[in-house]
Amino acid sequence: MKAALLLADGSRYDGEGLNVEGVALGEAVFYTGMTGYEEALTDPSYAGQILTFTYPMIGNYGVCGESMQHNRVCVAGAVIKRIARKPSHYTSRIDLGSWLESQRIPTLLGIDTRSLVIALREHGTIAAALAVGDTALSHAEKLLTEYARRHSTVGLVASVAAEDDYAPQNGNGPRIIVLDCGVKRAILQQLAGLGAHVEVLPYSASLAQIEESNPEAIVISPGPGDPTDLNATIDTLRALIGKIPMFGVCLGHQLLALACGAKTFKLPYGHRGGNQPVKDLRSGGVLITAHNHGYAVDGGSLPDELESTMINLNDGTNEGFRHRTLPVVGVQFHPEAAPGPLDARHLFADWYGSLACSESRSSRA
Repeated sequence: MKAALLLADGSRYDGEGLNVEGVALGEAVFYTGMTGYEEALTDPSYAGQILTFTYPMIGNYGVCGESMQHNRVCVAGAVIKRIARKPSHYTSRIDLGSWLESQRIPTLLGIDTRSLVIALREHGTIAAALAVGDTALSHAEKLLTEYARRHSTVGLVASVAAEDDYAPQNGNGPRIIVLDCGVKRAILQQLAGLGAHVEVLPYSASLAQIEESNPEAIVISPGPGDPTDLNATIDTLRALIGKIPMFGVCLGHQLLALACGAKTFKLPYGHRGGNQPVKDLRSGGVLITAHNHGYAVDGGSLPDELESTMINLNDGTNEGFRHRTLPVVGVQFHPEAAPGPLDARHLFADWYGSLACSESRSSRA
């Protein structure tokens, strides 16, 4: 079918669509990985976004289902130069095109995706409409104009959070509550793999609900949108500071920073893909990390009690902090992802180890 991507600056990219007619509205963003498309398409942080893959051939190892980070595809639409119709991998259960069709995701094929990404890098994140089919194409421009005028990130977290009924992971270690702002399954798997007892509560959980669960630590998950949309969550985290260890990841990092008195801002381009270099200010080492966020913590706004621990080497933005006296830590990127491939995996283990040491000291006392 005829299909096109329309950008709010007037640009248009014509190609072909998969057999899912309709218009997808969202922010046009891109993903730089050669692999990991199943994880990216199901990453809740991409909710409300039209995801462009920069690598020219996507789908050559198919879709297995086990790499999904959510119970469904979370992107609003997908843009791919060439899709592999006949994947070759022993774990593949379905080809990527058929999977996207089954998920009812409008998908554009055949355009020069690298040209589009250059445009996005020059312009920054931009409102877009992806239309598939003649009827959708006839309405796309009007719908894009309306979307660009009223565009808001309010409601994005609610659209992807708490859709899965996550069973508790009954480890023998510390009891950890994960606040679900759009949690990725890999985070739960890593915490469970370390031996933690893991339970999931929605981002909207009240202070009383969290305290009733009697956690020994809290992880605030990644998710989509502007952190300042979640004022109630920020207030809850602020009330917990000093009472319980906390670890914020991506959106969770931003929410935790706001709760501590820092500020956030919208990035002109956003950080996307699996090759962002991050410098650890304590060790001097560089991690290759996975990112997907359009907002960042203003490093200059960190209060005195917060120490910046990491920075992005591309633009100098804050990538991590820790409280100087309390067990409160945040990282902007995704330690559960594996672009390095294992550069950042130790962060969960280090934090978890500090909890186990505290528990051991308490038991001896």
